[in-house]
Amino acid sequence: MVAGLVLVVLVAFVVARPLVAAGGEDEEPAPGDERRVELEAAKEAKYREIRDAELDFRMGKMSETDYRTTDRELRAQAITILKRIDALGGEGPEGR
Repeated sequence: MVAGLVLVVLVAFVVARPLVAAGGEDEEPAPGDERRVELEAAKEAKYREIRDAELDFRMGKMSETDYRTTDRELRAQAITILKRIDALGGEGPEGR
């Protein structure tokens, strides 16, 4: 009897959860939120490029000169992205 009640409550929770979560989607996002999400994605992509370049260098796919040039360029681009994120101010998506 109790197990059946728990099962019913669990099923109701699972079914109702997407419906409740969908209710907040009609809200208009704050002006900087979309831009911040884009910049955070660009930051992660740039970090990935830096790691990939380092891996290519370590595996011998890239000369040291090419690696240093590429690394310098990628890090400069990452710094630009970080400055843009800082210019938006406020908390990031992970702080919300």
